[in-house]
Amino acid sequence: MDRQPCTYILASKPYGTLYIGVTSDLIARLYQHRTGSVPGFTSRYTVHSLIRFELFGQMEGAILREQQLKRWHRQWKINLIESDNPQWIDLAPSLGLPSMGRDGC
Repeated sequence: MDRQPCTYILASKPYGTLYIGVTSDLIARLYQHRTGSVPGFTSRYTVHSLIRFELFGQMEGAILREQQLKRWHRQWKINLIESDNPQWIDLAPSLGLPSMGRDGC
């Protein structure tokens, strides 16, 4: 996947801790989350499984979507995730990264 603005959602496990982020390079950003190379929320709470991502033509659209999703109630986020990924499957392997583990996440 080439560099492209993207909003993404990570989870620690199905129905676990969620993280919403934005990036122009999803593969590189996932690698950072998964290796803990950038200390913070995702490394502290082991939030590494990619369960949803949305691609955008411009970074402005991705940032606006990230801000919108962060304001949503948790159940709305879960409903959004399950609309496309009802099993909470780690989508990273479809992008060429290894899966992070068990429980479908």
